[in-house]
Amino acid sequence: MGVINVTDRDGVRHVLEALEGWRVMEIIRDWGLPVEGICGGAAECGTCHVLIAPEWLEKLYPPREEEELQLDELPVVEPNSRLSCQILWTEELDGLELTLAPLA
Repeated sequence: MGVINVTDRDGVRHVLEALEGWRVMEIIRDWGLPVEGICGGAAECGTCHVLIAPEWLEKLYPPREEEELQLDELPVVEPNSRLSCQILWTEELDGLELTLAPLA
């Protein structure tokens, strides 16, 4: 078990326990933070949009085409934007820092 550090839309930092093999979106949602994940992890809705701290970007595998296409549909996207449903938490991601993306 490890942790994910999530800053919510009000600027409050939350340290969430994480289990290996779970989608980051599921971890955030299960801790009660406002991530919808309407599509259940299929990269079809963009409601789990997060901004990854720059120092963590290279530790993540690159987004697949489906994720990139969905990100292109969002009104505001940053170079560090990812869909949290497409990131599986592993021990290598212990301490991951991210921020919930602003709502449109």
